[in-house]
Amino acid sequence: MHIPVFGNGDIDSPAKALEYKNRYGVDGMMIGRASIGYPWIFAEIKHFLKTGAMPPPPGLDERVDVARKHLDFSVQWKGGKLGIFEMRRHYANYFKGYPDFKPYRTKLVEAGSYEEVISILDEVSRNYSGLMVA
Repeated sequence: MHIPVFGNGDIDSPAKALEYKNRYGVDGMMIGRASIGYPWIFAEIKHFLKTGAMPPPPGLDERVDVARKHLDFSVQWKGGKLGIFEMRRHYANYFKGYPDFKPYRTKLVEAGSYEEVISILDEVSRNYSGLMVA
């Protein structure tokens, strides 16, 4: 009889996923906090386990696009006020590594309407265009 074993506990990088796979022989892994505001972690781990190489990080346009989609889903599911409120915890991770992002994060967290959040995301897109993650 084969009982599948899943790794769990702060798997926050492709390297740690590989370590769990090699050290413990797990059949699968559960990813939690590492995916909050960074849904690319799943594709990065899959790519790394398959090739041994890290894929390039998502660019700014993709980050802004996914943040908008996430906001849309959140508002559709929870309604305007709660949907916007619950998105606040995700913005820092969507744009982690971009220099001097704190003022934008503050604006995003303080925004009270969907239109205001979209406007700030548009501003982020304009002002950080061409910059790579640090």
